[in-house]
Amino acid sequence: LSVVSPGYNEERWLGEVVRRVRAVPIPKEIILVDDCSTDGTHGVLRGLENDADVRVVYQPKNQGKGAALRAGFRHAAGDVVLVQDADLEYDPSEYPRLIQPIVEGRADVVYGSRFIGDTHRVLYFWHSVGNRILTLLSNLFTDLNLTDMETCYKVFRREVLQGIRLKSDRFGFEPEITAKIARRRPGRPAWRVYETPISYAGRTYEEGKKIGLKDAINAFFC
Repeated sequence: LSVVSPGYNEERWLGEVVRRVRAVPIPKEIILVDDCSTDGTHGVLRGLENDADVRVVYQPKNQGKGAALRAGFRHAAGDVVLVQDADLEYDPSEYPRLIQPIVEGRADVVYGSRFIGDTHRVLYFWHSVGNRILTLLSNLFTDLNLTDMETCYKVFRREVLQGIRLKSDRFGFEPEITAKIARRRPGRPAWRVYETPISYAGRTYEEGKKIGLKDAINAFFC
């Protein structure tokens, strides 16, 4: 398993995220991508650089989540690649649940859905409305029946990512990767996509949440 974790100004959470990822009993590498942070994140990463299970990638300038993920994917060596935001909104202990459909040979891609029956922190109503609208629009274009297109927890067999050219630099990564997974490949079967329920402990803006209305509009156009 390659865990690719993009982050910007996550000094407060990064060490704990790495600890929780390491605690998952699955052979893995952790790829941390720093999107040119301006707080103490750089110092935390320097302390992890020499660890055998960690690879640190530094972006030369702040470009956004999509650009950071592209950089991380280039370094991924695992059979399965998982996206982990560098905060504590998503729980790494759920990795076994997320990768199980791929391990069993039933899926090529797995999305962890916050809306199909697990615990979640009660927060912003309009965020949930926005998520559902964007998921609906995505489904209209892709003919998938996802419940949570905007989820962070996306898991791929590595060959899926190797066949996709990504362009979006910011949070447009979510609709872009979804559309390109859904696109039919000439002469080849479609990728098999599964959803599995996950828990969710969303952050407030005071706790460091960064996505906003501008990103929702950008995702709409993507």
